[in-house]
Amino acid sequence: MNRNRMLIGLAVAVVVGLLLSTYVYRAFKNATAVKPIISQHIVVAAVPLQLGTRVDANNLRLIPWPSNEPVSGMFTRIEDCANRALITPVAENELILESKLASVQSGAGLPATIPEGMRALSVAVNEVVGVAGFVIPGTMVDVLVTGRIAGSSHGGDENITRTILENVRVLAAGQKIEQDREGKPQTVPVITLLVTPDDAARLAMASTEGKIQLALRNTVDTKVMAPPAVLQEALFSGGAPAPKRSPGVKYVPPPPSPYVVEVITGNKRENKSFPQ
Repeated sequence: MNRNRMLIGLAVAVVVGLLLSTYVYRAFKNATAVKPIISQHIVVAAVPLQLGTRVDANNLRLIPWPSNEPVSGMFTRIEDCANRALITPVAENELILESKLASVQSGAGLPATIPEGMRALSVAVNEVVGVAGFVIPGTMVDVLVTGRIAGSSHGGDENITRTILENVRVLAAGQKIEQDREGKPQTVPVITLLVTPDDAARLAMASTEGKIQLALRNTVDTKVMAPPAVLQEALFSGGAPAPKRSPGVKYVPPPPSPYVVEVITGNKRENKSFPQ
């Protein structure tokens, strides 16, 4: 009797063990199984593209992208974004998004990168004014101008340097060919700035009537400083204005200081002054 009970218990234990092992096996199998990823295609740049480039099938391509990870403004077909210009440079394999493209009516090239209500104005510079080549498209600069004020308060003309524009974006940095005084062609660096119509007029006047200088600034530094103008007189006189002289009055310099000699006679010391 006891033997039969032992056999029944052993059989039950074997059945329970088989059920548990089957459950554990299926659980591990489901946990380690690779779920298929549903993908779609997304448009990216096939090569590095510069600002103003018209995108088409020659410089775009499609790559797989997870369908459950959409990106706002992405394109799934090349024909949906073809024949539009880039308003920002993109790297190879970078996603082409709606926010990086100009409107269809804008065309291509530099005009497509100019926002409505803004203007692009080019000014000729040299290597020093162009901050030794560090002024490139996308950088931010301040524009300073140095000129002369006619009839200053102390008489005559006086030089002044003033910051006329702050936090201006550089659209393009290139070169153009001009003729020198002898008619020979020479290469002149040109910087194209994105400005408002009012600032365009000020910049044109500054580059024509004065000498401009660009000051490179951090692209995240957008604070307007409005620095005061610097006068030549204040710069070289330590900030102290020169004394005003009445017209028609001859300036008489003060007499020179006398010589002082110490005379010793025995135990007696005394100072005697003699005119120069």
